[in-house]
Amino acid sequence: MTQFETSSNTDMLSNDDSAKPPSLFWTLTEGRAVFELGWFYTLRPLMNRLPSGDGHPVLVLPGFLASDVSTRPLRGVLKDLDYAPYAWGLGRNLKFDDAREAEMLALLDTIYEEHNRKISIIGWSLGGLFAREIAKARPELVRSVISLGSPISPNRKHSNARKIYDRLNGSPDVSQSERMAQLNVPPPAPTTSIFSKTDGVVAWRGSVQHDEPGHPHTENIEVPASHFGLGVNPLVVYLIADRLAQKEGEWTPFDRDGLKGVVFRAPANQ
Repeated sequence: MTQFETSSNTDMLSNDDSAKPPSLFWTLTEGRAVFELGWFYTLRPLMNRLPSGDGHPVLVLPGFLASDVSTRPLRGVLKDLDYAPYAWGLGRNLKFDDAREAEMLALLDTIYEEHNRKISIIGWSLGGLFAREIAKARPELVRSVISLGSPISPNRKHSNARKIYDRLNGSPDVSQSERMAQLNVPPPAPTTSIFSKTDGVVAWRGSVQHDEPGHPHTENIEVPASHFGLGVNPLVVYLIADRLAQKEGEWTPFDRDGLKGVVFRAPANQ
């Protein structure tokens, strides 16, 4: 639910002095995630009618302070849609260091060895940031990346959970700071950032991908959702199913024709 970077020094990595966290109103209304979860279970039988997959593996990473329990509903849908979903199996998402990154990369290697197929990675909040970073480290193993309300901007002011993260992780070294300056650079794989302008934890501008030379396969999709509800919001599940169902090597941006353009918007003001 907050940034991969951990020190106030990294605030200098961005020239966007206007960056700020979500308004207090949206933060205080994050309890609406309960209704999104109820909506998920109400519509759960219909989710089996979403576009089915081709059996390729999908790794799902939880958000900050969360565990695999939070991603269980989504992984259940993916299994029913004929994917091979994987939890990260690393406990609660609390800290990041070289050892934790090595564990994630080893997991990616293991999944690839089991299937001999490229892996799609879905990451919720901080998990989405991790998904992008491990995809950069193992691009030959990754088919696509989908992030949900993830703080992918070098400017840490977009997140209002940064102080908690700082207390758990301490200050980064020089090499980490240099890496943090590149957080907004997408991995060399089709990458979708799903975000909400009513997110009460990560301001939506901190989740928007900007055009990067050499990275044509990126997109941003806005949904009406809370931060804590992104992983179970039925609209998000629909998007994930749509994005994953594309044939490998034939990725195209999300089709917003008709009513979809009203519900799923592109950021008009970045």
